[in-house]
Amino acid sequence: MWKKLAAATASALLLVVAACSNEAATEKARADAATQVAAAMEATATAALKFSPEGATQLAVSEAVAGGRYANRLSDASADGLAQQTAAVKALLARFGEIDRKALTGQDAISYDVATTALRDTDAGNAFGYGNYGFGGAPTPYVVSQLTGAYQAVPDFQDAEDYIARLDAFAVVLDQETARVKADAAKGVIAPSYIIERTLEQMRPLAATPPPATTLVRSIQRRAPTADGVTPAQSAEFTRRAITSVRDNVQPALRRQIAAIEALKPQSSLIAGASRLPDGANYYRAALAAWTTSTMTPDEIHQMGLDIVAQTTGEMDALLKAQGLSEGTVGARVQRISRDRAQLYANTDAGKALLLGDLQGQVDAMQARLPEQFGALPKAKLEIKRVPREIEAGAPGGYYNSPALDGSRPGMYYINLRNTAEWPRFTLPTLTYHEGIPGHHLQISLSQESPGLPLLRSSILGFSGYTEGWGLYAEQLADEMGVYKENPVNRLGYLQSVAFRAARLVVDTGLHAKNWTREQAIDYMVAVTGDRPSNITTEVERYIVWPGQACAYMVGRQTINRLREQARTQLGAAYDQRAFHDKILLDGATPLSVLESNVTAWIAEKKKS
Repeated sequence: MWKKLAAATASALLLVVAACSNEAATEKARADAATQVAAAMEATATAALKFSPEGATQLAVSEAVAGGRYANRLSDASADGLAQQTAAVKALLARFGEIDRKALTGQDAISYDVATTALRDTDAGNAFGYGNYGFGGAPTPYVVSQLTGAYQAVPDFQDAEDYIARLDAFAVVLDQETARVKADAAKGVIAPSYIIERTLEQMRPLAATPPPATTLVRSIQRRAPTADGVTPAQSAEFTRRAITSVRDNVQPALRRQIAAIEALKPQSSLIAGASRLPDGANYYRAALAAWTTSTMTPDEIHQMGLDIVAQTTGEMDALLKAQGLSEGTVGARVQRISRDRAQLYANTDAGKALLLGDLQGQVDAMQARLPEQFGALPKAKLEIKRVPREIEAGAPGGYYNSPALDGSRPGMYYINLRNTAEWPRFTLPTLTYHEGIPGHHLQISLSQESPGLPLLRSSILGFSGYTEGWGLYAEQLADEMGVYKENPVNRLGYLQSVAFRAARLVVDTGLHAKNWTREQAIDYMVAVTGDRPSNITTEVERYIVWPGQACAYMVGRQTINRLREQARTQLGAAYDQRAFHDKILLDGATPLSVLESNVTAWIAEKKKS
């Protein structure tokens, strides 16, 4: 009896020892995998910033984080430079592949999933070998267009010597792009004729402007005199050198690029969609997956758009009838309100200043109400500016630039004021909620400020399905907060925006998967939204050069809505919307697939507690 008891006790002790040993091995595997992920995330962030000195400048990171000096450099836009980026993506994917994903937990697991999804999507886009690709982001088919190409970007002013070096590098990048435009054309990748014309309209003035009057020179003239330690004589010398660089390097390179693009006009066509490109159907699917980070097919996205358009135009019809407007289509009635003089700002400097002031008032009012919906609030400030005149002809209506990580620059909400008639008053609040708060500024600032997130997640990777989905969800949230209660016509602007983003699903998939023409897309969107044909033309041409990008907004919003409903249903009385929003935001930008798994895990934890 005693021997049996001793044997049983010994067996039990062996089991305890084995369990402890297994637990120790599991913990070691977890710690090892976590260390590997942290190192791989850091290497990926450094590679991304090293390949994009402009991105490093935007974030104002240290040279150590960026992999070396960057303030005097621009991205290498040559074919060899893109080949290096493509190889780096593959090498990083292989490095993550050596990590035991099953051993990871918590934020380490999220980091792994976020990085590998981004790298896989990039690798898939790189495989086509034309257009803009490389390290991070989604592929776009045309190296230079009204929305792509170095000619649109002014090298940032920091140290004056570095700025002059970047001006010289600017000419090199333009020539690198020109070589790729010619190489892509030999593969049959040529933008439609109207895109070429729009692009040339924007490029020619830059090449023809006297060097002293260019933005490139005026930037250093304006800021060098106020820089620390720069004497008046030095400031004048920097201006002289900038003029020389623009006259002898930048503008000749720009004229060479213009000539190369003009030479493509006889070979261009009117066909808008990506289907005409090499392996175009697969290119569009890869772009769609990269922009939306979803697995939805073009047909599924097209139908989603049709369904939301039908629902939203029904709401618009009811609102218009309540305002005494019952005759004509929804689009025609919206246009009637848009042309009402009471809705229009004067297209003058004073009118544009008034518009900017009204946007600031909307931001201030929403800022005061943010604690109703969010536990965490950003520290970074938000400034509102007009899109620079030099690029406003082909630029989007409104967009956002993130703050510098060191606090030296606030978040920037840009609005295009080429013609104030494009901005009836009732359309502006919902744009402000999207680009400013509670939209992009809130989301991106909180991501940058979220403690413990790797730089790659907090500030470098964006994921349009998430970021633009949040921006569109923020418009909806403002409506749910009752901001239009006192002014129902302004709610028409919100509904028009929803219809606009839903129509994008129909149009983008129509253009690139269903052989729609540019004119067909314009007519459909004008009819649905009642927006001005000039606005819609700019938008449709944007979708033509950025296949899939426009789908990210509504696909992302609908994903967030579905997850919110899941949380409400499963948590019942324990559901806290402030906590839900903090969960969505404080993990930083993620692919929609990762967002879904994060929220599902959060719901499970809440149910346990």
